[in-house]
Amino acid sequence: MHQGFFLLFATVSVVTALTLVLARNPVHSALALMACFLQISAIFVMLGAPLLAVIQIFVYVGAIMVLFLFVIMMVDVREAVLQRFMPGGNLPALALLLLLGTEMVVLVLWSDRFIESPPVAERGGDAIRDLSKTLFSDYLLPFEIASVILLAALVGAIVLARKEPG
Repeated sequence: MHQGFFLLFATVSVVTALTLVLARNPVHSALALMACFLQISAIFVMLGAPLLAVIQIFVYVGAIMVLFLFVIMMVDVREAVLQRFMPGGNLPALALLLLLGTEMVVLVLWSDRFIESPPVAERGGDAIRDLSKTLFSDYLLPFEIASVILLAALVGAIVLARKEPG
C-alpha cells in the first residue's frame, strides 16, 4: 500500500509538472506548480520527513507561489503571449524531453543505488534538532544570503510591475 501511494503521488507530480510546462495560461502554470509542490510534500510525509513536508508547503506553496502569482497578475502577460520565441520550436523540446525521460527510467531501473532506507523517524528523535543546529551554525551564511536574494527578487518584481506615472 505504501508503494501504491508513492506511485500515485509521483504520477500526479509528473503530470502536474508536464501541465506546468505545456499550459498556455501562466496562471494555470502557476497552479500546476503549486499542485506539484503539494505532491512532493506528500512524498516527504511518506518518507517520514514531516519537517521537510511542512517547509515545502510553507516556503514553496505559501511564499514562492504567492510571489509568482503576484508577478503574473501585475505584469501584462497578454503582450508576452503574442510574442513567440521560435515558431515550431516545440518539436525539438519534446524530442529532448522524451530522450531524457527514457534515460531517467533506464537509469532508475538498472541502478542499485535506490535501496529503501529507513524513515527519518526510525533513525532517532534528534534528527530535526541535528538538522536545525547544522542549518543555523554551519550554514548560517548561505541561509541568510538566500533570504537576501529572495528579498531582492521581491523588490525587483515590485519595481518591474509598477506602472510609470503619467
